[in-house]
Amino acid sequence: MNLTEEQIIAMAPDHAAKQAGQGLATPAVWVSKGANDTAIWGLCQGSGSKPYQTRVNLSDYTNKCSCPSRKFPCKHSLGLLLHYARHRAEFTDHNAPTWVTEWLQKGNDREAKKAAKTSQIVDENAREKRQEARHLKVSDGVEELLRWIKDLLHNGLVQLPEKGSPFLDNITRRMVDAQAPGLATLLRELSDINYYREGWPAAALEQLGRLYLAAKGYQHIDALPQHLQQDVRTMIGFPQSQDTLKAMPGVQDHWIVLGKERSREEQLTVERNWLYGLHTGQYALVLQFYARNQQPTFSALPGMIIDAELVFFPSSTPLRAMVKHQHGNKDGTPIQGLPNWLAVLEWQTRVQSQQPFGTQYPCIIEGLRPLLHAGQWYLQDAQGQCMQLEPPYTGLWKWLSISGGTPLQTAVLGKGNCYRLLGAWNHNDYKLLYANVE
Repeated sequence: MNLTEEQIIAMAPDHAAKQAGQGLATPAVWVSKGANDTAIWGLCQGSGSKPYQTRVNLSDYTNKCSCPSRKFPCKHSLGLLLHYARHRAEFTDHNAPTWVTEWLQKGNDREAKKAAKTSQIVDENAREKRQEARHLKVSDGVEELLRWIKDLLHNGLVQLPEKGSPFLDNITRRMVDAQAPGLATLLRELSDINYYREGWPAAALEQLGRLYLAAKGYQHIDALPQHLQQDVRTMIGFPQSQDTLKAMPGVQDHWIVLGKERSREEQLTVERNWLYGLHTGQYALVLQFYARNQQPTFSALPGMIIDAELVFFPSSTPLRAMVKHQHGNKDGTPIQGLPNWLAVLEWQTRVQSQQPFGTQYPCIIEGLRPLLHAGQWYLQDAQGQCMQLEPPYTGLWKWLSISGGTPLQTAVLGKGNCYRLLGAWNHNDYKLLYANVE
């Protein structure tokens, strides 16, 4: 797959790297360059006496540069990719130098070691004692949270904004102490609600409902179906063993990357990759956490179609997944989305009847067009049914410029009656519509 400039720019870790990378997408700064089916590489003349060695693996777009930058990708990697996208014919050297082949081999060796890693012997008695101790802590925390929710509703939800952040911070810290980080995250999301915006009680009540369902579900977890038990444990914050997941059978498909979102949580970058399987019709969320100076394990760009095997986390309605094997990129094929909003709501109803904790779902819908009514933008389907476009309408103007107001097959993310744009197809070419959240 040939990357577009838009896809390459979307890789930039920040605005400064994007601008600097665009400035390096010129033949003048590259002492030498080359490409083959596996990688592209180049020597970029920097401020030092020796040019920087820059290389990019074309199978997953991992990259490395000898420059001192701690950004991934650095400006030189971005510049090389942009230069390759604009002037591919100038990359006439197809014999990779040693510093490229050795780097590629090291990457292959690392993957082989991961695949051959044997599980360590676990002290079952010690593990059971730790699990029982944590269960008791979580149970105490859940009981306290339920009392807190009942007291809040008994005294009146309208008082919540007046109580201020300390009221929510205290119970959040209590959930951290109780080793229930998932509940603490839900409480932080409750605190992040804009209580000056019209309609905040509905948002707060929905979030309290999710907290209550998770807490009550944990109190009666043994009575739930097995997969729903795992959903509740995930909501509480129990981790899932990566080694156990890798040992499970995966789903092989050609996956199109519908969107990539990044946000900051304390010292970590949280990256959400939304995928769709062209043959299985399965949606997937590949969630990654990494420090600022680390390179994520999975690297793909919106619009790319990857040949990969994904393993889904156990759930009543599997969505979150990890990439078990990635075999390269594929060319695009036509995609059939849901016909209208009624079909979307029916699908979401089925999902939520099995797993009630979801807050947003990706979806591909046929023939959507923008509609402005009473100062609010809507997404209208072919039958004239409308759903709200979530403010601040990110991607709307690009969508309008692409479509000219005509209906387009569109990928959205949301739930119920409110959605935001991910991307749209224009003559079978996928266009990313949103901006990264940093």
